[in-house]
Amino acid sequence: MTERPADLLEFAWIWNRLAGLGTPAVHRRMLRWLSDRGEQGDLRLLLMAFRGCGKSTLVGLYCAWQLYRAPETRILVVAADHALATRMVATVRRILGRHPLCGALLPDHGEGSWASDRFTVAREAVLRDASMLAAGIGGNITGARADLIVCDDVEVAGNCGSAGQRAELRERLTETEFVLVPGGRVLFVGTPHCAESLYAEGPDAFLSGYRRLVLPLLDEQGASAWPERFTQPGIDALRQRVGPLAFRRQMLLEAVAEEAARLDPALILRYAEDTDYREANGRGVLTLMGRQMVSGGGWWDPAFGRPGVGDASVLACTYADAEGRHYLHRLAYLLHDPDGEDDAATQQCRAVAQVARELLLPVLRVETNGIGKFLPGLLKREMTRIGIHCSVLEATSRRAKAERILAALDPVLAGRRLLAHEDVFRTRFAREMAEWRPEMPGQHDDALDAVAGCLLAEPVRLPGAPALRPATLPWRGV
Repeated sequence: MTERPADLLEFAWIWNRLAGLGTPAVHRRMLRWLSDRGEQGDLRLLLMAFRGCGKSTLVGLYCAWQLYRAPETRILVVAADHALATRMVATVRRILGRHPLCGALLPDHGEGSWASDRFTVAREAVLRDASMLAAGIGGNITGARADLIVCDDVEVAGNCGSAGQRAELRERLTETEFVLVPGGRVLFVGTPHCAESLYAEGPDAFLSGYRRLVLPLLDEQGASAWPERFTQPGIDALRQRVGPLAFRRQMLLEAVAEEAARLDPALILRYAEDTDYREANGRGVLTLMGRQMVSGGGWWDPAFGRPGVGDASVLACTYADAEGRHYLHRLAYLLHDPDGEDDAATQQCRAVAQVARELLLPVLRVETNGIGKFLPGLLKREMTRIGIHCSVLEATSRRAKAERILAALDPVLAGRRLLAHEDVFRTRFAREMAEWRPEMPGQHDDALDAVAGCLLAEPVRLPGAPALRPATLPWRGV
């Protein structure tokens, strides 16, 4: 009598038992859904589950189980890049190598391919294609054939930020249709990263007609889908760290638009106190409102047009304490005198150096995307001239400005972890923030961009940094 092969849930339970892990309810639900859809003959599937739920690991078990049930299966894993796809293939290869039910699949020494991004199990059929192959979304898969295609996290923040990127992503995914054999299955696994997500629903959606399982972290009653791992305090802390927009997309699986995010200046806590620098026991200590500052720095987004015309030249300076609060202590809209003796760059570098000395900044970053290429050297010269020691670093922003601003400000505002000196509110910063819309081109957002640069660069800790100026000692935290 032939022994009944293990079903997917049994296969996963054996693996978890071997690894000393449990099989939580959310995992059992995903495994049962994958198994049931296979029995029902569904060939187009979409599994959407919150970040950190282990969906990629479970899909790896699913792939291993497919090879256990049918060793002739050819599986192609497509991910946003080759490295991500290789991780999935390596996971499956590790499962096959250790799972008690998969010993017969291991090829004899020297037979077949058993590499990190592709491998071939012991099988009777003589097939040209490997049992499992990894490919990045931009890789060449022409000529390959697959019975199962797994599209694992093909949509990421870096490839869906614009209409052109989204169109290119869909065009590349269409190529998989020529790889899939008749009767083959496609499984998408991921979370939305934009409003026009690949995983959006609707009759004209890219994945229209796919059978879906959508598992957000919180149900309609607000209960956690995995309470043993994602407790309510942990969920609240995560929401504060990543901000409401990223939380809704990545954890609640809502394809919300950037327009849904509004930067509310009312969420910034005000203060009027100045910093206090003291030296004790051979070291410097910088405090603000009685709290010790452990890091800080400035970000300069330069511009040299005539005052009041074009982009603003903005310097933002922040500190941070050990509890993760950020203090926007100075925001300067830099001007220059077109009729002055010195050129615009020298005038502004001189003003930036004076602010760095006044605020005891340990580091100052100069954005060099556009006209700022020559500024770091000029700024260092000015700092040397007035006798301060502040590290000057070149900074290049590669992310879209709206994405950068949201990534920096959305989390700290949601967590009420951004404080600003009352002088900041005497500038146009609050109005700039209240009127800002991520989808609108040509708006005033230079100050937002500079503050975002400061926040994304934190924490700045300089062990062994030189004295900030001859009369002071480093005030960095431990």
